[in-house]
Amino acid sequence: MKKTVLITILSFLSLFSPMIVFADDSQNNSFRAEVLKVLEERTVDREDGSQAIQQNLLLLGLEGDYRGEEIVSNGIGDFDLVSVSNYKEGDKVYVDRLDNSEGEDSFFVTDYVRTRQLGWLLVIFLIAIIIVGGIKGLRSLISLILSFAVILFVIIPLILRGFDPVLVAALGVFLVLMAIIYITEGLNKKSHLAVISVFLSLFVTLLLAWIFVLWSRLSGFASEEATLLIGTVAGSINFQGLLLAGILIGSLGVLDDIVVGQIEAVAQIKEINPDLPTSKTFFSAYKIGNTHLGAIVNTLFLTYAGVSLPLLVMFHLGSSQGLDFWQIINNDAIATEIVRTLVGAIGLIISMPLATYLASRFLNNKNI
Repeated sequence: MKKTVLITILSFLSLFSPMIVFADDSQNNSFRAEVLKVLEERTVDREDGSQAIQQNLLLLGLEGDYRGEEIVSNGIGDFDLVSVSNYKEGDKVYVDRLDNSEGEDSFFVTDYVRTRQLGWLLVIFLIAIIIVGGIKGLRSLISLILSFAVILFVIIPLILRGFDPVLVAALGVFLVLMAIIYITEGLNKKSHLAVISVFLSLFVTLLLAWIFVLWSRLSGFASEEATLLIGTVAGSINFQGLLLAGILIGSLGVLDDIVVGQIEAVAQIKEINPDLPTSKTFFSAYKIGNTHLGAIVNTLFLTYAGVSLPLLVMFHLGSSQGLDFWQIINNDAIATEIVRTLVGAIGLIISMPLATYLASRFLNNKNI
C-alpha cells in the first residue's frame, strides 16, 4: 500500500538528506561515537522482577568537536532507563553531552547508530520496487519523493508557523494526491477520475473526522510525540487540528490504492467488452472491488493495530484490573485510535463505489 511506502520513504530520506535539520548545529549536543571498551558493568533488579544492565563505557568520538577524542560515558547510577541497552566493543552509538552542576561535561550513550542497516534496507526496497514495478515503479518512487517534499517542506513548516493544521493539510494532501496519481498513472482521463474520486472521499473523511474529533472531545495529546511538542512549539499548534490533519494524510494512501485499482478494473472490463452497458460494467467492477475492499479494510485495521499495540496491551491490562469495557475505550488514547481507524475505514468504503460509478459512467474505449 502506498501509505506504507510513503512512511518508509519519509523515514529513510530523513536519514540521508542534509536539508532536514530542524535545530541549529551549534546547539546540537548529540554526536556519534564508537565503543572502545566496557569499563564497568552492573545488573540492576527492577521492581517488576526484570533486570537491566548499566555500563560505564570508554568511547571514541567520530564527529564534530569530539572527533578522535576518547571520552567516558557513566551509565551506572541511581536512574534506571527503560530503553537502556547492553553495548559491546565496536558498537556505534549516539552520545549526548550535558553540563553538570560543576560546569564540566558529562556524556551519556542514548542509542545505537542504525543508519547503515536502514540504508541497506532502503537499497533493497528501491531495487525491489524498480525490478517488479519497472517504469511504473520508478514513477511511483518519484511521486513518493515529491509527496515527502510537500509534507516536510510545505505542510510541517506552515503548521509550525501557526497556520491551521487542517487547512494546511487539506491543501498539502491535494498536492500530494496530484503528484501521486498523475506521475504514476500519467495524464489521462483515468487519472482525472481518480483525482476526483479521491478528493471527494477525502472530503467525506475530513468531515467525519472533524465531527467526531470535536464531538468526542479528543484532545490531540494522545500520542507521546504530541505531548513532547507542547514545550517545543510554545503552544502555537492546534493539537486537535493536528490530529485531524494526521487522519487526513493517513487516509490518502489507502484511498489512492483502491480508487486507482477500481478505475483500472473498469477500464479493463470496457476494453474486453466495449458494448457492455454501464450498469453491468459497474456491477462487474463492484464485485472486484468488494473483494479488494475486504482485504484493504482488514489491512487498515491490522496496520493501526500494529502501530497501536501498546494501547491494546493497555486495553487488556485495564480489563484485568477491574475497569469495564466503556471505561477502557473512553481513554483519550484508545478513543483517538478508534476514531482514526473507523473514520479512515468509512472513507475507504465510500471511495470504492464512488470511483467505480464515475469510471463506469465516464470511461470509454476512446478516452481510456
